[in-house]
Amino acid sequence: MRMTNYLSAFLLLLVAGLAQAADTALKPFVLAGKVAGDVASVTSDVKNKLEGAGFEVIGTYAPYDGVNILIITSDALKKHATASEFGDYGAVQRVTLSKEGDEVQIAYTNPVYMASAYRMASDMQDVADALASALGNGTPYGSEEGLSAEKLRKYHYMFAMPYFDDPLELGEFGDQAKAVNAVEDGLAKGRGGVSKVFRLDLPDGATLFGVAMTTDCSGDRFVMDKIDFKEIKSTGHLPYEMLVKNGEVYALHPKFRIAINFPDLSMAGENSFMSIMCAPGDIDKALSQVVGANPADDE
Repeated sequence: MRMTNYLSAFLLLLVAGLAQAADTALKPFVLAGKVAGDVASVTSDVKNKLEGAGFEVIGTYAPYDGVNILIITSDALKKHATASEFGDYGAVQRVTLSKEGDEVQIAYTNPVYMASAYRMASDMQDVADALASALGNGTPYGSEEGLSAEKLRKYHYMFAMPYFDDPLELGEFGDQAKAVNAVEDGLAKGRGGVSKVFRLDLPDGATLFGVAMTTDCSGDRFVMDKIDFKEIKSTGHLPYEMLVKNGEVYALHPKFRIAINFPDLSMAGENSFMSIMCAPGDIDKALSQVVGANPADDE
């Protein structure tokens, strides 16, 4: 009888532990809902809801047919982002409209997930609550089991792959204004096939750019065609960022940034990391050309 009681107690603890783990597992995106209609009309409605909730739309990006991405910020996002050394990446969130069949999927990046991935000082739960209030609490997705906040803060895809604090170091100018101007100039000229989607100047003096990439293996369409293959789309992976801080230009390492948004992606096989094996190097090259291209690249 006593053994039965012990076994029952153990099973209860196990179930409780699994339930708690499920509650704390974080996923990169939230599906707010699916609606009938076209992307343009749904975008207009979503934009109105976001602005009514205090968010500012600072950029839009339609990298290919059937999708639109709204890049948003707010006073709360900027405050959270500048409270940690490289939390600046978290100053924006993405709200996406993805047409699948007769429906448009409305989704957004999960602020709580991104807060841990970017090692921010807060969990940005207030931003998550504001987005849920504006668009719907929805269903987290993008990873079958999810990741705990603790694992996200030290995340890398596998052995020898980069962490959050192993960024691309694209250029050092010794002066913030010169670095920002170099990025602006390179984006305006389309160096490396890269162009500007948004620019956000932050209270800590940093500037965050969102960029579109179109060339070869660095191209957004190429990457997403290979890895965004599931029914519910992870369109919010785009656009990529360049961060200018203290006169230096950075970007998250592609092997980290792709993995953090697609943590369940297999290493080999169809629709795997191997299917975009050329992308990390080409992304590095394209972003480096923005700030360090030869004059011939402008011709």
